[in-house]
Amino acid sequence: MQGKDFDIRISHTHRIRFTRDTFAIDSRLLIDLLETNGHAKLLVFIDSGVADEFPDLKTRIGAYLDRMPGFHSKGVIIQTGGESCKRNANTLQAAWDAIEEAGIDRHSYILCIGGGAYLDAIGFAAATAHRGIRFVRFPTTCLSQDDSGVGVKNGINAYGKKNFLGTFAVPYAVVNDFTFLHGQPETERRAGLVEAVKVALVKDAAFFHWIEDNAEGLSKLRTHTLEEAVERSALLHASHIAYGGDAFETGNSRPLDFGHWAAHKMEQLTDFALSHADAVGVGVALDTVYSWKTGRLDEASAMRILKVLKILKLEIWHPALEHKTAHGKRAVFLGLEEFREHLGGELTVLLLKEIGKGEDVHTMDTNLLEECINWLESSHASTPIVN
Repeated sequence: MQGKDFDIRISHTHRIRFTRDTFAIDSRLLIDLLETNGHAKLLVFIDSGVADEFPDLKTRIGAYLDRMPGFHSKGVIIQTGGESCKRNANTLQAAWDAIEEAGIDRHSYILCIGGGAYLDAIGFAAATAHRGIRFVRFPTTCLSQDDSGVGVKNGINAYGKKNFLGTFAVPYAVVNDFTFLHGQPETERRAGLVEAVKVALVKDAAFFHWIEDNAEGLSKLRTHTLEEAVERSALLHASHIAYGGDAFETGNSRPLDFGHWAAHKMEQLTDFALSHADAVGVGVALDTVYSWKTGRLDEASAMRILKVLKILKLEIWHPALEHKTAHGKRAVFLGLEEFREHLGGELTVLLLKEIGKGEDVHTMDTNLLEECINWLESSHASTPIVN
């Protein structure tokens, strides 16, 4: 008897909410968002940097959770966040320990409030305990609200590589609470805009034009302008994940990783002293110039992109580009092989053909990259680019 073949499609719901002051006593956001069988438990993890910035947050969360009908609060845990938490296995182990001790089950929820790195680490714990616990992300930085926080990836660093251990898991919900966004230091709010620039360059020329038109307001971090940029960026990132045809990255094409092959390597070369946002700024600048120098992108467009990066006070060059291997080669070029390995197949790097439209390539000319890096260093030392 001949067998039959079946292809069954499994769908996921990706809930994203934009709000302010979620834990105000009269807010119904979580009450309306979360489902319960009458016995659901809630365990909250908070990045210590956020807890320091909002000293009454733990108390306010406790009061809010206590009034949620059909839910049982299992407490609030504060841990050190930041990039170091992705390199410290104790963060992950402590999260697993807390989940087990609280009796969190698959009808329960884990809420995590913090920056992208902390969301990655606690998301990994939630995705692997009981093979997956409902996870609600509260991104707090500009970078996590407009990019990683609305994604489906979790992970920690291992073997000297970024995100070597991790999972793909669609969170139950993402709550972008602008109260947290505006509580961040000015430098972090500004730096996070690099991912908005990136997604506009590869997905939406109209959004890039809007960023150009509003660059001065964004540079000054005007409240409503910043919020619109974050919301539009977040929805573009989420839409690509949902409708791009490769939500769990089984293929080699990663348009949202424009500029990231160099960025990830520079982070490693500086032992993560260089922030992800600043590294991405340099990576975006480098791949923009390379797109121009290879004849794909016209010079005028390249200059427009670099001008926007400079107005937003984003990095376009860093000394990590000068690091050399024992053989005298630029160490950043090792990022190309590591990127290929991370993709699981052939090297695929997205370059720009025009603003809003990219093209995948499978080789990079390191001699030309040398020229591009030298050009960026010279541009970095010069006066800002103008029309």
